[in-house]
Amino acid sequence: MPATPLTRAACAELDAADPLAGFRDEFALPEGVVYLDGNSLGALPKATPGRVAELIEKEWGHGLIGSWNDAGWWDKPRTLGAKLAPLVGAAPHEVVVGDGTSANLFKTLVAALRLNPDRRMVVGEAGNFSTDLYITQGVVELFEGAGQRLVDPDDTDGLEAALAPGDAAVVLLSHVDYRTGALRDMAAVTELAHRHGALVVWDLCHSVGALPIELSGCGADFAVGCTYKYLNAGPGAPAFTYAAERHHATARQPLTGWHGHARPFDFTGDYEPAQGADRFLSGSQPLIAAAALEASLELWGRADLKLVREKSLALTDLFIELTAPAGLELVTPREAGRRGSQVSLRHPDGYAMVQALIARGVIGDFRAPDVLRFGFTPLYLRHVDVHDAATALTEIVRTGEWRDPRFAERARVT
Repeated sequence: MPATPLTRAACAELDAADPLAGFRDEFALPEGVVYLDGNSLGALPKATPGRVAELIEKEWGHGLIGSWNDAGWWDKPRTLGAKLAPLVGAAPHEVVVGDGTSANLFKTLVAALRLNPDRRMVVGEAGNFSTDLYITQGVVELFEGAGQRLVDPDDTDGLEAALAPGDAAVVLLSHVDYRTGALRDMAAVTELAHRHGALVVWDLCHSVGALPIELSGCGADFAVGCTYKYLNAGPGAPAFTYAAERHHATARQPLTGWHGHARPFDFTGDYEPAQGADRFLSGSQPLIAAAALEASLELWGRADLKLVREKSLALTDLFIELTAPAGLELVTPREAGRRGSQVSLRHPDGYAMVQALIARGVIGDFRAPDVLRFGFTPLYLRHVDVHDAATALTEIVRTGEWRDPRFAERARVT
């Protein structure tokens, strides 16, 4: 943070000098709302409804089935993957868009186990997002003698000890911890895993669009990620898969649908995998959802990730400083280089506090059992928004406003 008084006026001055300020006008943001949940569902880009309407009314309504060729529907997983690739530090042919994060985790984990046939252990992180844990459990059930070994990935010695027996086929880690916001050292962890003969699958759901990522530069083997958080592609948006070029000739994923076939329109009886990352495709993709992603990626093609990261750290620093008087436990690393683009605080009554904030127009979220979680999306979030949100949280804690019984009533989605 600059050596500036943490007043709202000072925050407004920072916003006036913000090189990313113009992007805020490209999002539909409700009046009177400070949105700190973009790490769960990103805000709506204003261009998205028009792009989706174009697909529905023109490409589908008039072009009908001809749009598989004329509007490039068939190639969308590849063309969108090529647009997304710079955001994760990959070559265009190493990324495809399609299916969901869970399905893509399943594909890449099975592919990694098949590439490492003499090993049967999947090393993962204790406390990882549920999908990663559940999918891993399902995968190891398919391989005789396979198992899951869970570690604390922020404990380097513990991670190395988990790899030392020499039975680890693959390591699955989240680049940014969904609860704490801790950022893992992708290059160091990947090197450590490779040194012990294991491949690596990275979950990028909480880092893509929040900070620069260098999959190829770090030597990653596979990665998956969603597009509805920081990338703002909307609920149900398709996920993506990264497969390093060196694995393209030999990786074999289990969901061998016809979209991943080398010559799908030959309609042969036997499966032959396509070239490159295309072999990680399976079936027809949700093209209406893909249109929303396309609109968002056009916007991201104009964003400088270095500036995004700088502003992210400034906003999270500001929030940490301004919420300190509330006395909540800071879960997120204080060190900027170890932090993603969120701040997590801990309190036994965190759920009620988040609900009280939402009632004031400040939208964050809660993760069981006790984490108040706030996401910072630099393209549309201002310093004054952070100031207002931190002030509201501090007041809610100080006054005990959150103790109102209505704030303790749990909704199905928290």
